[in-house]
Amino acid sequence: MRKIVLPILGVAIPLIILGGAIGVSRVAAQVAAGPVQPIFFQHSVHAGTLQIQCTFCHRNAEQGAAATVPAVEQCMFCHNVAGKALPEVQKVLAAWADGDPQKQTPIDWIRVHRVPDHVKFAHEPHIRAGFECSTCHGAVETMDQVRQVRPLNMSDCVTCHRQNDAPTDCVTCHN
Repeated sequence: MRKIVLPILGVAIPLIILGGAIGVSRVAAQVAAGPVQPIFFQHSVHAGTLQIQCTFCHRNAEQGAAATVPAVEQCMFCHNVAGKALPEVQKVLAAWADGDPQKQTPIDWIRVHRVPDHVKFAHEPHIRAGFECSTCHGAVETMDQVRQVRPLNMSDCVTCHRQNDAPTDCVTCHN
């Protein structure tokens, strides 16, 4: 019996370790690189160099559940004048179509931060409690391409809630 168990363990243990390493590396890869967006939007320029506050563009974060991606109209607040010759701003201008609603096309941004559908998450109470956007989203002012920096899973959220004396009962976060 012992002759059979040792070889099995000799194969099983390295496979388990390898499988765990692959799983961890996949999660790390998802966190390390954000999705390629239809327009290369540099948060490092907007939030970093220009020091534009997150809520200037993501206005809904202060009163709604989702921070939402700004509409092209919001981009045009500045880019009606600024950076018009830049190739990525040209894409924004094309989507804007000189403000003609019949010709405008939405920009199909790819969502970076997502929680499962059974989770009800609202930015507003977190902002009201004084949390900075960087707590969950990282230092976007240093990112050329935004990526998810935290797992945003139940363990991550519960740990934060416990550390900050926030409610941890199920109905706080689950439908």
